[in-house]
Amino acid sequence: MPAKRPLRLCLLCVEIFAFGKYGGFGRATRITGAALARRGVEVHAIVPLRGGQRPVERLDGMTVHGYPPHRPDRIAGIARTIDADIHHSQHPSLATAIALAARPASRHVVTCRDPKSLRDWRIELARPSLGRAQVLANWLFEDGPGVAAAVRRMDGIFAASPHLVAEIARKYGLDADRIGLLPTPVRLPPEPVKAATPTVISVGRWDRRKRPERFIELARAMPAIRFVAIGRSRDPAYEAELRARAAGIANLELAGFIDQFASDALERRLAAAWVLVNTAGREGLPTAFLEALAHGCALLAEVDPGGITSRFGEAVADGDFRAGLERLLSGDAWRAKGAAGRAHVAASFELDHVVDLHLSLYERLLATKPPRRWRPSPGARPA
Repeated sequence: MPAKRPLRLCLLCVEIFAFGKYGGFGRATRITGAALARRGVEVHAIVPLRGGQRPVERLDGMTVHGYPPHRPDRIAGIARTIDADIHHSQHPSLATAIALAARPASRHVVTCRDPKSLRDWRIELARPSLGRAQVLANWLFEDGPGVAAAVRRMDGIFAASPHLVAEIARKYGLDADRIGLLPTPVRLPPEPVKAATPTVISVGRWDRRKRPERFIELARAMPAIRFVAIGRSRDPAYEAELRARAAGIANLELAGFIDQFASDALERRLAAAWVLVNTAGREGLPTAFLEALAHGCALLAEVDPGGITSRFGEAVADGDFRAGLERLLSGDAWRAKGAAGRAHVAASFELDHVVDLHLSLYERLLATKPPRRWRPSPGARPA
């Protein structure tokens, strides 16, 4: 008898943390896809073409299929060619709707990572990364016609964090008990060895809405503490402004972009750091938060998704990052916060645990017969 072929999975995302596009959605997609491939799943991904990316690439055991960003209609043909058993959108988008229409007999699930409200989109428009036209294009792709209807037709709808469930239910007109949980996967490193002197780090794109100038000014105001900013801007002129602003601040290092899939440099930086600072005005649940907690860093941010910042660091309500950092450094309060955060990530977001959840979900999906739509149980929630 011929051998049974492995489960064929197609991941849909706006990026995959490669080919010149680096963000939290893509990081989660690449980590998840690579881990599933190591478990014997045949993993494909469909993403917009970036830079020198070829239409078909091999990456970490996955096959990555690209389409021109202005031609999302080509997703349908790619999806039919892949012939996947399951399509898993890493966030709702036009790609979710197109794959559902192209492959109605397959099973379709979606993980919602950052369900933006109208207020969130207004913030994006007020402080765009590249320009307002790009923000409007992103809005059409994520929230344009047909996306919400496609989400409601999914075989499984999931939140990347429990605090997102209520917003997902409101945005898509769903009962909250229909929304399950698939946490963002995070590799748990060895027990970190912290720097001997206070070290503060930021990790993420230098986008205007993330307000990186506040990190620079915090470093200027606290010269006895070492600050490290990891990231870069998609706007070269804006990055030049930031670097000019930081010139002469001796305790601040602008380390630029570090590809965590190409070296362990980011892990070494996080292992040494005491506190991760996030100066953004809005976020979902940044992957950088979880990775920093995994390395025993406390958090300092104005955003407090699901209470994670206030629980494992300091949530700044009045924009006074200096006072928040002083509270964390006083009496080594950051150390206990970071240790508690590391334990939280180990219990709820650890990579192998999350991959087990994915595989269990896929097995249940394939055990039911289309067109019955599988309804996820609430499942275990992170403590």
